[in-house]
Amino acid sequence: MENAAPVLSFLDVEDLRFAIRRSDRRRTLQITVDRDGELLLSAPCDVDEQRLRAFAEEKRFWVYTKLAERDRLQHEVPPKEFVDGEGFLYLGRSHRLRLVDEQDAALKLASGRFLLRRDLVSCGREPFIRWYSERARVWLSGRVAEYRARMEVAPAGLKVQDLGYRWGSCGKGDMLYFHWKTILLPARIAEYVVVHELAHLHEPHHTPEFWLRIERAMPDYAQRKTWLAEHGMSVEGL
Repeated sequence: MENAAPVLSFLDVEDLRFAIRRSDRRRTLQITVDRDGELLLSAPCDVDEQRLRAFAEEKRFWVYTKLAERDRLQHEVPPKEFVDGEGFLYLGRSHRLRLVDEQDAALKLASGRFLLRRDLVSCGREPFIRWYSERARVWLSGRVAEYRARMEVAPAGLKVQDLGYRWGSCGKGDMLYFHWKTILLPARIAEYVVVHELAHLHEPHHTPEFWLRIERAMPDYAQRKTWLAEHGMSVEGL
């Protein structure tokens, strides 16, 4: 969830390929396995290839473990079919879908059920993404407003969009970005994503001071962070 830097090169270590991202603000090496299976190796600008290769070799078993876990989770989440009775998440709760012939909106959540116009089933993903994005913008804005004074930050604004493998990002000009899928997470986990990105307004990288800032604002952040790491992929499948 830290600020993105351009990919400068690639490093092949046996059957693994790492995209190298360098930053003059980074002080440590870090490997990230994104949702698409891409391997990112973040490094300071002055680290040579020999040290990068040694670090990647050292972390190879960890990478294989993460890739295997990702494949297992992906197989557990089949794509949605947009049929009557199918469950769709909203803030961690599953709501059954009901197809309707007519209504004044493409998609609604009413009386605990999602209502989707039958003529939109073939493109059902689009109405859901629009609905989730709109709700996420409102809900996340409320959480940002709640924590900004406590964390002594002043974000420039908030945008909701598809961020690929990231739940959130802190961009240029102190703008906050969140994936629309954040609104599928349980409320307490989505709240952790907000606090995580707000902390990046102080600390661009995952330094000890970064995690200390999060802990001050959210003492039980470690449990929420663990839940997101273990179950985050299970919300995908739309």
